[in-house]
Amino acid sequence: MKIVQIQFTPWDKVYNFDPADSVLSVGDYAVVKTELGVEIGKVVGFKEAKNEEESEKTELKPILRKATLTDLEKISDKKQKKEALQYCKKLADQYKLPMKLVDAHFSFDGSRVTFAFVADGRVDFRELVKDLTRRFNRTIRLQQIGIRDEAKISGDCGHCGCPLCCKRFLTELSSVTSEMAELQQVAHRGSDRISGICGRLMCCLNYEEAGYEECAKKLPPMGAKVDVDGKKGVVVRHHTLKQAVSVEFKGENGDGKTIVEVDLNRNKK
Repeated sequence: MKIVQIQFTPWDKVYNFDPADSVLSVGDYAVVKTELGVEIGKVVGFKEAKNEEESEKTELKPILRKATLTDLEKISDKKQKKEALQYCKKLADQYKLPMKLVDAHFSFDGSRVTFAFVADGRVDFRELVKDLTRRFNRTIRLQQIGIRDEAKISGDCGHCGCPLCCKRFLTELSSVTSEMAELQQVAHRGSDRISGICGRLMCCLNYEEAGYEECAKKLPPMGAKVDVDGKKGVVVRHHTLKQAVSVEFKGENGDGKTIVEVDLNRNKK
């Protein structure tokens, strides 16, 4: 079974739909029916259900149609979103709410407005919602997003000099851990040099993880005892990309030590 992946806003997750009889390509817009109402979203990818049993359990909602020019004209313009966001920010300041508004989304069917915000903790915005409901005469939703999602909306340039990956092509933000930085031997550079503008570890640490893992499998483990030119030593450091290790040799009388870098490919032709 073919599954269509659709995203409604840059800061929301990707949803799966049944293409039904629609013929779609990545980048097309489609009109779908969700639990909240009729929406229009962008096709960001496709995937296949792993097996028939999974297909039956999924029970995906069907796509109503590929968006027409008339449908696309109904999408709220930047001016409308900007005015709504400014009004919401003004109210949030009046109520002294500890939140940062970053985006506004008008639903395709016109029934609701969703405001995305960033905050360190929970925010009591009940009074804010009441005022917004009176102002827009629609259902109001406030959705808290992460700081990485904010960077995805605003965009910028990364350390590489290119526009942020999350702004260009990443549809889902995967978890990035400190273990990845350690595996790629960049943790010693400090958090400032391996973090993006969002303050979190750079997403590109995900890209080379598999390659580093494959290279690391070819190296003897840390602490392993090895024989180098007839001398016994212990592996104390990996040089993953160079396919080399640092080996520590003790002095003949047990005092003093010498550390030598050994190229594991030195005897290979």
